[in-house]
Amino acid sequence: MWATDNTRAAIFDAMARKEVYATTGPRMMVRFFGGWDYSSDDLNSRQPAFVGYEKGVPMGGDLPKQSGKAKAPTFMVYALRDPIGANLDRIQIVKGWLDSKGNTHEKVYDVAWSDNRKPGTDGKLPAVGNTVDVKNANWTNTIGASELGTVWTDPRAGLCTMPFVTAWKYPRMRKPSIRNAPIHHQFGIRLRIAVISLNDSFYILI
Repeated sequence: MWATDNTRAAIFDAMARKEVYATTGPRMMVRFFGGWDYSSDDLNSRQPAFVGYEKGVPMGGDLPKQSGKAKAPTFMVYALRDPIGANLDRIQIVKGWLDSKGNTHEKVYDVAWSDNRKPGTDGKLPAVGNTVDVKNANWTNTIGASELGTVWTDPRAGLCTMPFVTAWKYPRMRKPSIRNAPIHHQFGIRLRIAVISLNDSFYILI
């Protein structure tokens, strides 16, 4: 939750704005903004959140109609690992949409990742690796990154600009850790944040 103060009023205001997210355990710090003209310079500034609010809206906000020469919205996402948790593997943005017949579709984009990996010829990103010691219930932070961030534009945003198509996007973090060791050998822990819907060039939390 991103509240202006640690008071009852500020916390309820944050919930009303839907500027909240949840994790499955690790306390990762995540910021997610939508706008029309974010750039890498904005992300690399000393205070990217200030620019995020100035040039767009945070998770749960309503984006105004398209302005200027922008052909598609841009998303600025930033994640910092839990101080006592495992490093981050990647940030994914999950895009879902309804077509004109009411059928649902989903596509997952890898938008930021650690360790200088490169997608293969099939477009898939190689796994980061695994340092989990199942026997001793521990891991080492010799792989992954302590923080990840990027400014991303949907390469197929045109699918969402037609009046009869509704779409939504949310970022998801992945990291190797011991939490799911007994049942999942990939040790993937996922973070789901507020869902943003695009309908007739407006962003609406659904």
